[in-house]
Order: sequence, then C-alpha cells, then structure tokens
Amino acid sequence: TLGPASSSKEMIEKLFLAGADVFRLNFSHGSQEQKKELLLIIREIEEKYAHPIAVLGDLQGPKLRVGEFSKPEGEYLEQGQIFRLDLDEAKGDKKRVQLPHPEILEASEIGHVLLVDDGKVKLTVVGKGEGYLDCRVDVEGKISNRKGVNTPDSVLDISPLTPKDRSDLEYMLKIGVDWVALSFVQRPEDIVEIHELIDKYLPDAAFKPAVMAKIEKPSCFIGDSLERIVELCEGIMVARGDLGVECAPEDVPLLQKQIIDTCRMIGKPVVVATQMLESMIESPTPTRAEASDVATAIYDGADAIMLSAESAAGRYPEESVAMQQRIINRVEADSHYRKMLHTFEQLEDTSPSNAIVLAARQIARSVQAKSIVSFTLRGSTVLRASQGRPSVPILAISP
Repeated sequence: TLGPASSSKEMIEKLFLAGADVFRLNFSHGSQEQKKELLLIIREIEEKYAHPIAVLGDLQGPKLRVGEFSKPEGEYLEQGQIFRLDLDEAKGDKKRVQLPHPEILEASEIGHVLLVDDGKVKLTVVGKGEGYLDCRVDVEGKISNRKGVNTPDSVLDISPLTPKDRSDLEYMLKIGVDWVALSFVQRPEDIVEIHELIDKYLPDAAFKPAVMAKIEKPSCFIGDSLERIVELCEGIMVARGDLGVECAPEDVPLLQKQIIDTCRMIGKPVVVATQMLESMIESPTPTRAEASDVATAIYDGADAIMLSAESAAGRYPEESVAMQQRIINRVEADSHYRKMLHTFEQLEDTSPSNAIVLAARQIARSVQAKSIVSFTLRGSTVLRASQGRPSVPILAISP
C-alpha cells in the first residue's frame, strides 16, 4: 500500500526492487489527483524495468458512524446501562446519540450486537421502535464524535458503493488501474452491481480492470454466499481488519483458511491482508509471531500477501517489503510447501482442458522440465495453468 511514507518515485522504485508486484492505491485517503500521480510513477518504473507491475485501486465503501456529542471529548458508557441510538440530529449525551443510518435501525433485531470504535464498546439491542434502538452496554468504554459502528449480526440494505466510491471508480477506470477492490461486500449481488457500474463507466477502448472482493463481513459466510462471491469476481482479499472486529478472534484463522480453500477450489487468486508485519511500522524487524503469521498464510495457499500501514505510513517501508519477500522465498523453497500444493487438487472443474492442465503440471514435475509452454488465444489457458501452481515457469505463445 502506498501512502505518505512511500509516495516518492525513489521509494516506490525501492519497494518494487525489494519484491513488490502490486501497488495498492487506497482511495480512503488523499485526492484523486494524488492517486494519478502515483500511478504515473508506477508506469514509469514498469517501463524502465520492462516488468509488469499491477495497480490496485481500493474503494473506501460505506462508513457507518455515530453522530456528535455535546461534550467534545464524548461520553463514557457504563457496563449494563441502557443507551439509545436514534435519528435525532441533536447532539448526544450520556443517554443517547444520533445514528444517521436508518438502514441499521431497520436491520437490527432484539439481541443483535453493535460494535462501536472497532469493538472497544459493545452494545446489544434490547429494544426497538420507530427511528431508535435501545441498547445495553455489554463492554463499557468511551464513545466520542463520529466513531465507527460495525453490525456483525445484520445484513444492511445498502449498496457497497457510496457516491464517493462511484466517483472514485469512474476516475480509476479513466486513469487505468488493473484491479478494483470492493469494500463492504455483504452478498453476491454486490459484485454484480460493481461489474454493471464498470461496464457503464468504462471509457471506449479502455482496459477493463478485474474486481477483487474484500471479505470482511460475517454475512459472506451465510449459506453458499462465499462460493458465489468467489465465482463472480476475479480475486478475493481476506480483509482481516474488519473481519477481526466483526468475528471472534479465534474464528479469523479458520475463516482465512476457508476463504483460501474456496478460492483455490474455484481457481481464483486470494490475497491475505492486514497486520501482517504490524510491528514494522515502528521497528526494523518483525516479531516472531508476525513472521509465523505471514508464513502460515503462504502455507495455507495464499497467492499474495499485502502490507498496509507498514509500507504506507511506517518508518521502514522498504524493510517491510524485503522481509515479506524473504519469508515468501523461504517458505516456497520448503519441501512441505510443495507437498501441500501437490496434495490440493481442484475438484470443481472436471473438464478435459482442466485435466490436461493438471497432467501438464505432473509431467513437468516427473520429467524435471524447464518450463510449460501453452498455446493460447485469450490467455485463459495460461491463467488456468497458473492456478495449478506448477514448480516451473509457464510460457504463453499467442498468434
């Protein structure tokens, strides 16, 4: 992820040389013009080294927040007290505050949990009426102006794309990003919506970017929603930040494995993100637990691992990328990693072309081939071959 610590051409080039393959432009911060400047720098580096570099434009998504309080410092909510969330624009106090999102009031039921300020305050709905929710404070804490609200138990009847997101999406398509990441995905229909918008906004003769769905809501795991979301988009991001707020911490590693397995089964790339090397924001080396976490994501079968604040705002962006690359190289050279790849077979696709691709991987391994050569018209055969993770390079030959 690019940010204040990594916005110069010199630093972006250093990150590329340290091992970065994709640069994320976070449209939650900064202006559209700043993002275009970064993209142009990336394209210059791409041309200089004759090596493809992907650009991921990340949409902010809806931000659900409480209103403002009479006291600038906010209020401290006590355990067990009743606190009301309503649509009244009057400034809040110890007993109530505005929640300017009627869709939350509509979707919330008795017993549903609301998390304020990344879970620092936990509220449980105990009463509901026209335009308000009465909540019991189960985890006490301070609540102040414009703090975020998470709704782990509710599926909200809102679009994942705000007016700002639609403007940003149109701008992304104009400047030519390679991937668009969609935040706040709740259901498969959200992926259909962004595809329709891309078709609508895409300039004539422009490159159509791929769509990456960020999995950060518990509703993605209801029924067959996850499988349908994976099938509808071109890639998946395990967004462990919000996922870790809305789900129990002990569930996140299991959900990460479930998402990765689903993506591998269907043949879609998957990225593991958030707090990969968090301590390297301030430290030149990671903790052993962080190194193990990164390695585990790779052993699980992730196609990519992403840095966020470490490279965007940390003191050691280049060292963070280099450390990720060192861990990747170490794991991928391990015999256990190769065994894991070879034991995982995609069972969903029983087509003859899939069988040929899998056979090519096995033959290449058996005869110790130097590469796999694939004839292709549109690139689909090469992409399919890459999904099998062969241990040799793939050469694409196209007329």
